Order: sequence, then structure tokens, then C-alpha cells
Amino acid sequence: MLPVGAYGTWPSPIDAALAASLDGRPEYVGTVGAEVWWTEPRPTEGGRRTLVRRRSDGGPERSALPPPWNVRSRVTEYGGRPWTGVERPGGDGPLVVFVHGDDQRLYAYEPDAGGGPDAPGGPAAPGGGAQPRPLTPLSATGAGLRWVDPVLRDGEVWCVLEEFTGPAPTDVRRVLAAVPLDGSAAEDRAAVRELTDDRHRFTTGARLSPDGRRAAWLVWDHPRMPWDGTELKVAEVSPDGRLERIRTVLGGPEEAVAQAEWTPDGTLLAVSDRSGWWNPYRVDPEGAAEPVNLCPREEEFGGPLWKSGLSWLAPLPGAGGTPGPAPGGTPGRASGGTPGPVAVLHGLGSCVLGILDPETGDLVDVAGPWTAWQPTLAAHGSRVYGVAASPRSGYEVVELDTATGRARVIGAHWRLRSGSGIDPAYYPEPQSRTFLGPDDREIHAHVYPPHHPARRAPADELPPYVIRAHGGPTDHVPPVLDLGIAYFTSRGIGVVEVNYGGSTGYGRAYRERLREQWGVVDVEDCAAVARALAAEGTADPKRLAIRGGSAGGWTTAASLAATDLYACGTIIYPVLDLTGFAAETHDLESRYADGLAGPAEALPVRCRERSPLSRAHCITAPFVLLQGLDDAVCPPAQAERFLAALRGRDVPHAYVAFEGEGHGFRRAETMVRALETELALYVEVFGIDRPDVAPVGLRT
Repeated sequence: MLPVGAYGTWPSPIDAALAASLDGRPEYVGTVGAEVWWTEPRPTEGGRRTLVRRRSDGGPERSALPPPWNVRSRVTEYGGRPWTGVERPGGDGPLVVFVHGDDQRLYAYEPDAGGGPDAPGGPAAPGGGAQPRPLTPLSATGAGLRWVDPVLRDGEVWCVLEEFTGPAPTDVRRVLAAVPLDGSAAEDRAAVRELTDDRHRFTTGARLSPDGRRAAWLVWDHPRMPWDGTELKVAEVSPDGRLERIRTVLGGPEEAVAQAEWTPDGTLLAVSDRSGWWNPYRVDPEGAAEPVNLCPREEEFGGPLWKSGLSWLAPLPGAGGTPGPAPGGTPGRASGGTPGPVAVLHGLGSCVLGILDPETGDLVDVAGPWTAWQPTLAAHGSRVYGVAASPRSGYEVVELDTATGRARVIGAHWRLRSGSGIDPAYYPEPQSRTFLGPDDREIHAHVYPPHHPARRAPADELPPYVIRAHGGPTDHVPPVLDLGIAYFTSRGIGVVEVNYGGSTGYGRAYRERLREQWGVVDVEDCAAVARALAAEGTADPKRLAIRGGSAGGWTTAASLAATDLYACGTIIYPVLDLTGFAAETHDLESRYADGLAGPAEALPVRCRERSPLSRAHCITAPFVLLQGLDDAVCPPAQAERFLAALRGRDVPHAYVAFEGEGHGFRRAETMVRALETELALYVEVFGIDRPDVAPVGLRT
């Protein structure tokens, strides 16, 4: 019989340092010839992201860029696809273009020149022949010049340019632009060729048709967010590289197009929620014919476009359809052709990978253990590449051979680094459940009970539980292995992640529940799940906590103000003030509150009713507040005003601020302290006997 230990006291091999070192996931998978490349986080290297390369000879993956190179765009603060690459002729290896996170310039890089990154004289060595070379200039205006979603075309890099015109976060314009590959714009802004005007506030990068004669991209404007309504633009590309006859072919104020892509035979595909669900469509590039839904289902084949360059579908070569025109012929093709098979992500809540036959609508899912795929798909020949995870494995890069149906892990970095003697028996075992909230509305959640292979709790004890509210709020969480959750469950503290009303993955009606109801529906749904767990005897009603970051931090703080259900809370880089958020945040979300809380004239009233800052006098439960001092999305000024409103009141709390951290912690040492601080809060408030945990330092 297993030894008995009170909940929260169990020993665990999953420490905060291990959880921090494995935080994050691969992103932005792509192919350069037959090679596979992607970006990957390095929390222990100052939080940078590197480019990882897996050669076509089947060798192991390795970092293609040494420190301090940081492959990350900050367009709209959340960034997007920061790199692209092609094979150079003559077997000279790849040419890669990427955005360096520290200065936001575009760089060209030939990793096989000068001996490569691991050879003497490589990019880490002064004067090495393989040093990345800058393609774009710096600017002293506001936050400068930023770039994202690049593609290579005829000696240029076509991408999105974000240009600040003044000091305020909203003093900004965005256009499609062409940057010369020869470096002539490295010190000369005038050498950057603008392809569009800035009449639209936001734009994604252009997708070029296989014959290079058409371009497609998405645009939207304030006050809409990209999941409210976007427009799919198509233009002809002239021989001298200009965009002509620009027109809207899909989308509008109440239709959100999440992705557009050309098939190898020139058919235009798009993911739209015109039916109430993001489904794949074949689109007439002239906009004359009605779009054709290729797989009409009440499932999501797309998601929220928080970043430019996300991909839920990837066309594959196929026998169907007619090839694109020869030079001098009519560009592109109409909507009546038959494209080849398409790799798609689809599902309710979590996405799985399937292969869609656009002609018949047949959809065959890929066999394998992966239960959640990220929106980053790439295809080369008969092979599809993506990033996937399961409750037993973290996110890893997966290759599917559509010719054989076999899938395998090719980016095993997570497994390799997690091979530190930890028995998978310590991993939590999620239970995906549906709860009922007010008016019997459904609430989706993933419950992670306390789990330990060598301990059991006393029969008369109920476990403490942490209610997790995800960020966004227009987002969702899938049930996959997260060592940040295992850190708590393996110690005997349960976790439940709530996909409250407003979350994505369940159709437009579900995410519209939060319209003008932020601070109401999300708070009610989290509370309904917590009460249900307590009522059924799963959780100790006296030891419930709530935690969340960003929008989840808002829900956490608002919940502490609205109810006495929770014994404590962990508030991480939060929104705390509706009117302040609208005035102080970055441009992308500066009008987000219009949809979440109401138009500008309603904000003062809604702020008094819902904002944690306005309702700080209602908070009595202890909390910790974790904040990055370089946060441009939720500036620390909000946290400081919130703490000032609590001054003189008997509310135990701790404030931990991190220099050099922005919105979303990236450095290992920050994540370690954040996890340990959160655990210390629960140990102190729940009365858990853990002498190995330092006091959190709550004060009033």
C-alpha cells in the first residue's frame, strides 16, 4: 500500500527549474527545399528564440543561430512568422531571412557559408563569413520599424512593415512592403518599396500564387479584432512587382477570414467563419462566384489570428486541377478547378491533423498519440510538418508522410531535454469535462486531479484546487502535458483549466458570449466550475484558488472582487483597469474593450462595475501579483495603481516585478521565481506543511 501524505505535501521530481527550461513550444515550421526549419524557445539563454534546422539527410536537428540571435518579431507586440528561406542555386545551401528580436531589423543569413554556425569563423566569431547581414534600417521614431511574415520574390523580401510615426503606441501605420535583398535599404528607409497604402489599420503578409502573378492577404480595421471581421484581398502582381486591381473577394465586418493560401495548381483557399464555424472554402479570386465550403462541419478549421502567419491548412501537390497559366496567359484560375489534397487542422476545442479531399469532402485524420496541434503547418512533396502535443508529451515537431500514412517525431528536443530521470508516472491525467453555468449554459474545462505514483492522500481529506483562467480572452487551452501544471498536481494540488464563454474552439456563438460581458461571463463560468467541483466532492471548498495571466489576470482579480469563493489568487501581468487599458495598451488591443465591455461612452460605467481597480475595496483574499516591467500590453502602471488602491487595507499580498520581462515571461530565472512564488502562496494560505518552501512574504 502506498504511503499516506496530505495533499500538497507530496515530494516531486518536477521542480521549477525543469518546468521553466521546457516552457514554450516550437513555432513557425517551414521547409527550405527538403530541409525542415522552425523557431524554438531557449528560456535558459535569456529567453531568446532560435532557428532550428533539420537537414534533409535525416540527421538530428540543431540550432542554426547561436546566441545572441533572437528570431522574434514584435509587430503588434505579439509578432508573427519571423523567418523565411529558399535553397540557393548550385548547391550552396539555404538563404534565410529573419527578424532579430533585439533590434527588429530583417537580416539575411547563409548558414552554410563561412563554415556554418559551429565552425571557426562562423556567425559567433567576429568577422566570420557567415554573419547575418542587415537588410533594413533602424528608426528613432517611437518603437521604430518592425517586420513580419516575410516571403522571397525576385531579389526582394515581401513582408509586413509596421512603422511608428510618433511616441504613442497608436502612432503607427502598417503596409505591405518589399525590401531589397542586396542590403541597399540597410541604412536607407527610402529604399524600402511600399506595395500598399495604409488605409487599413492591420494587414497580414502576402501569399503569392504559384505563378507569381497574384497575391492574397488579409486586412481589418478598428474597432474590430481579427476574429470579429476581416477581408481577404487579392491583387494582380505586375511584371515590375506592383500590386494592381486590388479587390475584396471574401469576408467583411461580421465574417472572420483566418487564413488564405494558394494550392500548387493555383486555386485560392481560405478559412472563414461565415457559417458560424471556421471552415475551409474554395474562393473565386475575382470575387464573382460564391465561395464553396469544402467541408461543412460544426467544427473549427481555424482560430484567432493573434499573430500574422498562422496556418491551419497546407495544400499538397495533387493530380487534380489544371496547371496555372503559361507566361502571358490569364493569371491565376477561377474557382471551379479541383485542387489536390489539403492538410487541415480541425476539431472542437483541440485541433487534430487530417487530410481533406477537396473534391469529395472526405476527411481522414492522422493516426498517432497527438491530441492538440498548433496552427503552424508546412508541406513539401508528400510530407506535412506541424507542431503537436498530447497529455503524455509536450509540443514536438511531427512529420506525416501522406504516401504511407506514417507520422513520426522529427523535432524531439522536448523529449531529449525531458530525459532527466523523471518518470512519466508523475504526469497529470486530464479529464475533459463540460459543466453547466448560469442559464444552463455549457462550460468546457480540463480537470487535472492531484496525481502521484507513490503517494496517496488521507481518506477523509479533499484536495485543494487551482482554477486557471487562460489569457486572450479570445483563446483556449487544450489538454496537453504542461510541466507548469504537473509541478502542482505532482505535489498534491489539483488544477482545472476553464475554457470559459468567449473561448475559441467551439464556434462563433460560444466566443460571442463574452461580447460586452467581460468581467461577468468569464467570472461566472470559472466560479461555476469551482462550485461544481466542490459540490461533487472533487475539491475542498475551503481551499480553492484562482490564477491567470493577461486577460486571465483580469478574470482572476475580478473574481477575487466579485466573490468570496476563493481563498487566494495569483494575478500575472494582468489587465486591471478597463479605461486605462484602452488608453495605455498597444495598438492591436487599443479598441479590444469595445467588443469586450462596450463602446467608449459605456466604458466609465463598465469600469466602475467590473474593473478590479475600481472594485479593489471588495477584495479580501490574499494574492500575489507578478508583473514584467517592460510589458507594453499590460503596462506596470496598472499594477501600481491597483496596489495603491489597496493601501491601508488589511489584504495580505505580495508584488513581484521583473526587470527586462514583457508580456509573457521568457527567461528561465523569471519563470522559476514565478512558479515558486505561486506555490508558496498556496502553501501558506492552504496551511500545507512544506518546510522546503520559503514563505511568500505576504504583507498588508
